[in-house]
Amino acid sequence: MFLWSCCGSRALGFPGFPHRCACLLGRRQGRAGVSSGGGGGAHARKRDFIQDLEKEFVKIKQKTKEAFPGSGWSPLHQAPGLPPEWADIVIVGGGVIGWSTAYWLKKKEAIREGVRVVVIERDPTYAKASTVLAVGGIRQQFSRPENIHLSMQSAHFLRNIQEHLNVVNEEPVDIQFNPSGYLFLAGKEQSEILEENYRIQRAEGAAVTLLTPQQLQRKFPWINTDGITVASYGFQYSTRDMKTDDGRSVTLKRIHHVNVRMPNSMEYQPVQCALIINEAGAWSGKVAEMIGIGNGPEGTLEGIKLPVEPRKRYVYVFHCPNGPGLECPFIIDHKGVYFRREGLGGNYLGGLSPAEEEEPDISDLEVDYKYFDEAVWPNLAQRVPAFESLKLKSAWAGYYDYNTFDQNAIIGTHPLVANMYFATGFSGHGLQHSPAVGRAIAELILDGKFKTLDLGAFDFIRFYRGNKVMENNIV
Repeated sequence: MFLWSCCGSRALGFPGFPHRCACLLGRRQGRAGVSSGGGGGAHARKRDFIQDLEKEFVKIKQKTKEAFPGSGWSPLHQAPGLPPEWADIVIVGGGVIGWSTAYWLKKKEAIREGVRVVVIERDPTYAKASTVLAVGGIRQQFSRPENIHLSMQSAHFLRNIQEHLNVVNEEPVDIQFNPSGYLFLAGKEQSEILEENYRIQRAEGAAVTLLTPQQLQRKFPWINTDGITVASYGFQYSTRDMKTDDGRSVTLKRIHHVNVRMPNSMEYQPVQCALIINEAGAWSGKVAEMIGIGNGPEGTLEGIKLPVEPRKRYVYVFHCPNGPGLECPFIIDHKGVYFRREGLGGNYLGGLSPAEEEEPDISDLEVDYKYFDEAVWPNLAQRVPAFESLKLKSAWAGYYDYNTFDQNAIIGTHPLVANMYFATGFSGHGLQHSPAVGRAIAELILDGKFKTLDLGAFDFIRFYRGNKVMENNIV
């Protein structure tokens, strides 16, 4: 399986990616200054980009009108199974982030059908998609204010899902939203960090509280509090060439269309587009490579790769009839093991992220059941004695879109590819942040800036500057 890139006459190998997306890049000539603080050169490029974007919209729509004068033809009506020949915006990745972005783009459009959006997904069955293989939790206990507010807004969206996704004369949308809260457990070594995070969370308006071991025992008597100093309990709300200031040459790129390979076929469908949003999750780094992102000299902006790669994570399903009841929150122990209740029949989901040196092979989604016996179960039983008698029922594996730089989201534009946007690298909290992230990307595209939440800290340029956006509560 190959992905073709017109950046040169070469093929990029990408096993298991049935949709081939090749990006045709154009160059725009001219010069502008670039400063680390985003001075006049950055503003000039933004104005150029917006003007070019508007021209691109006009050209595409005029082309359609000229091709079918006087007809009622609409690009919404396509041959079955084929994508349209053009779109205003192409979203690469049909997981929850991609669909959230598509939803908000359409919701914010000024006139009906004013923005043509196409979503490309490599796995139409979603059998291996990270969205459906996630554990499915949402929490406010983060150390970054941006992440706290992303969770709060997403929870609000989910609590009011009927206002957004309900369809007249259809059954109400049921996402089985269960606001039972998150419980972080800290030992002596982690207590100071947890308390500092708590102060940040409260300052940002999150409904969290700190519990002493005695309070924890009274609230959840089935927990063994040995080794616990403090706990945090969260209540759920529902190309142009240019010169930099130091004289270096860089090349700005622009994507004009993508080639989509159809499933189980050698057929390609080119899709013209004005914008492309890379929301391909664990494979977004590969998508970025396809258009040459990171192929420049080491130490330059052109040489900075999108630092996202797949990391395999196991989720185990186990049964314990005497385990925690309906009041059980989503618990994360200071040793890293986590679990939550699944349904009403004494079933639970749990797991443990491995140490860096123990990362499993990502070539498949096979489950290591030995890992449960040796690493997960002992920690579960130590924290909840009733789990000594649990029975493992099943398990699955999925992929994190793991940001190797700072394990935090990448949201915004690429500084050298004028019409590429990113929303990826969530490292395990993409599902819970997806409603708010989709809206943020839609605002950035249609309004020209973040409006609801300022997510500028998550931009791509931080990799070049070496500014890590650290989050203390990564699971």
